[in-house]
Amino acid sequence: MTQQRFDVLKRRRVSGVETLIIRHPERGTLAVAQEWTDWEPLSELASPGVILEFDSLLTLATLVRQLTESDGVDE
Repeated sequence: MTQQRFDVLKRRRVSGVETLIIRHPERGTLAVAQEWTDWEPLSELASPGVILEFDSLLTLATLVRQLTESDGVDE
């Protein structure tokens, strides 16, 4: 399976060995030792980035309020 890319579903420690649960397109899920791969987990210090912007959240709140106070948006 050299030079192939797989989705990492989970990371576990099995008998003291860091193990990755990966999805193979034909064989389903497989467990492989992390040291057999070039996969590196995200740094614990890395910031997750912005999930929601305040303005977008405010727009969503306004829309939800309009929908709950009336029969719809087209009045």
